[in-house]
Amino acid sequence: MSGERPTGLKANKGIELLTWGTPNGVKASIILEELKEAYGKDYTWQGINISQNIQKEPWFTKLGPNGRIPVIVDHDQGGFAVQEGLAILTYLTRHYDPDHKFSFSDPLDASRAEQWMAWQHGGLGPMQGQANHFNRFAPERIAYGMQRYTGETERLVGILDNHLKDTDYLVGNKYSIADIASFGWVNALRFSGVEISDFPNVEAWWKRISERPAVQKGLAVPAKGPFGNDAYLQRLKDDKEFADKEQTLKDQVAAAKKQYGYKYSSP
Repeated sequence: MSGERPTGLKANKGIELLTWGTPNGVKASIILEELKEAYGKDYTWQGINISQNIQKEPWFTKLGPNGRIPVIVDHDQGGFAVQEGLAILTYLTRHYDPDHKFSFSDPLDASRAEQWMAWQHGGLGPMQGQANHFNRFAPERIAYGMQRYTGETERLVGILDNHLKDTDYLVGNKYSIADIASFGWVNALRFSGVEISDFPNVEAWWKRISERPAVQKGLAVPAKGPFGNDAYLQRLKDDKEFADKEQTLKDQVAAAKKQYGYKYSSP
C-alpha cells in the first residue's frame, strides 16, 4: 500500500475515494471500478491506513464525522462528501449509473435492493465484525462472545444461502449494488471463522462476483488484502505457524459453542 500518509484531499475534480482494504472499504472501490468499466467514469483514491488512525484526524472527520472508511468526495458537486458504504453505493448509482446497470429503475426492485443493503448494514457487517473482534482481537477469549457472534454470522449467511437457492443474484436476478454491499463481508468469511463451503449457494454467488474484472480491481484498492477466502486458504497451506494458530482458534470457537449449547439455526 502507498507509503504516503494522506493529510487532506488531493483532487479537485471527479470522485475522490478515501478507503482501506476492509469489507466495508471495498464496497466503494468495487462500484467505482464497475462505473469506470461501464461508463469510463474515472476516480482518484487515497489509502487511509486505519491502524494509524488517519480516519480520526480532523481533516478526515470533517468529511466523514463517524471517523470510518470509506468516504467519497464528489468534487463535481462542490466537494460533497458521503460517508457509509450503503449511502455511497446509492449516491454513486443515483448520479452516475444512468442506464441502471448496477441499480434499478423499477421502484419495487429499488426497494428490494435497499432492503438487502439495510440487512447487510445492520446485520451481516456488524455481527461478522464482532465475530472478528471476539475471535481475534479481544484482549481475552470470552467464550460467550465467540459463540454468540460466530453463530449469528452463520445464521445470517444461512439467510443469504436460502435466498440464493433459486437466483444468481440478490435482486431481479441481476448483479447490483445489493450484491456489492454484502460481497466484501462474504469474501472474508473464512477469516471470521465461518466456512463458506458450508453454504453452497452463497459460495457459488461469491465465485460469480469474484470473477468480474472490476471486482478484482476494486479488491486491489489500495492493495489486495490477505484475508479473502482464497488467500486465507493459500496461507493455511503455505504457513504452518499460521495454520497451527488458526486450528487453535477453530478449536476454541468449537469449544465455546459446545459450552453454551449452540445449535445452528436460520433464520
